[in-house]
Amino acid sequence: MKSLHLKAGREKSVKRRHPWIFSGAVERVDGDPASGETVLVKSSAGQPVAVAAWSPQSQIRARVWSFDSSVRIEETFFRERVRRAAALRAELPASRHTNALRLVHGESDGLPGVVVDRYADVLVAQFLSAGAEAWRESILDALAAVTGCEAIYERSDAEVRALEGLPARAGFARGSREARRCPIREYGLDFRVDVETGQKTGFFLDQRENRQRVRALAAGREVLDAFCYTGGFTVAALAGGAESVTAVDSSAAALQVARENVAANAVDAARASFEETDVFAFQRQLRDRGRQFDLVVLDPPKFAPTAAQAAKAARAYKDINLLALKLLKPGGLLATFSCSGGVSGELFQSIVAGAAADAGADAKILERFGAAADHPVALSFPEGEYLKGLLVVRS
Repeated sequence: MKSLHLKAGREKSVKRRHPWIFSGAVERVDGDPASGETVLVKSSAGQPVAVAAWSPQSQIRARVWSFDSSVRIEETFFRERVRRAAALRAELPASRHTNALRLVHGESDGLPGVVVDRYADVLVAQFLSAGAEAWRESILDALAAVTGCEAIYERSDAEVRALEGLPARAGFARGSREARRCPIREYGLDFRVDVETGQKTGFFLDQRENRQRVRALAAGREVLDAFCYTGGFTVAALAGGAESVTAVDSSAAALQVARENVAANAVDAARASFEETDVFAFQRQLRDRGRQFDLVVLDPPKFAPTAAQAAKAARAYKDINLLALKLLKPGGLLATFSCSGGVSGELFQSIVAGAAADAGADAKILERFGAAADHPVALSFPEGEYLKGLLVVRS
């Protein structure tokens, strides 16, 4: 096995079991490993400390498969990692209430660069790193064997693959079936998931419990669901007895699925209206018309994938939250989220606080939101905690 040698003083993160090894920590590499090839990671003193996948084009030069340097990276390794990930999900309370769960959550499940969501009998897989790409077939075999699912759709079309020197790829990797409207059930509600062309893998499973919280808060309220995508929060609010829901998104395709999701449930569809427009501009129009709501949900797309974009993203988050707070009635609630990995929870709270100050609003945090439990965060990998949210009341 070829070896990667760490620089003196740069072993600390590996010893703390962080799975990323950046280019600046690499002293040298013995041999010329291919993209995705397994390398033995050694300390500056020459002691083996991990086995990892080599990625020559990425700033994350290696991703650790195991901190036990004696582990063999082969088919049985991936079968066991997938089995353990699936077993964890089977024990979660949510597994009794839905047939759609995140099955593999990358580094936090010991499979860097591998993301797998299960939508009923269809799996949607993403291979986002050089190591995941190199072991793609073995991982697909393991997924099929562990879950029994015959259809696996691949959505390896995220921009991060380009950083690994990998081309985008999408399509059925195993089996074949109509997958533009996969039916799933979540806490008694029905949704249609477009796994072929929808955002990420088709649905935001990380927001499952937060949708339930909005459902519990919605009774009798006029709701604005901004960046509604395919209507997850819209359906939840209607099911919770919302007086009305105004659902806004710039994507005509997403809104079509949102309408179908409303129609698929025993809710009063007449209480929902859909607006295909820019959310920022629409919020300003509502403000100028003096329109106000009892509950506003802000679930925007990722404004800052990395910390380098945090400053620009902060301005966008502040704008939408400032406008949302101005649209709230006294006593109204704001459920606001950020899925940007480059924006920390502390920074996000500071942004919302600044928005409240500029809006002239007295506001308090009632609750904090995070991703559902099928998106675990390894204690050694805090980067896995990307979704954060606040439930704010305007006094």
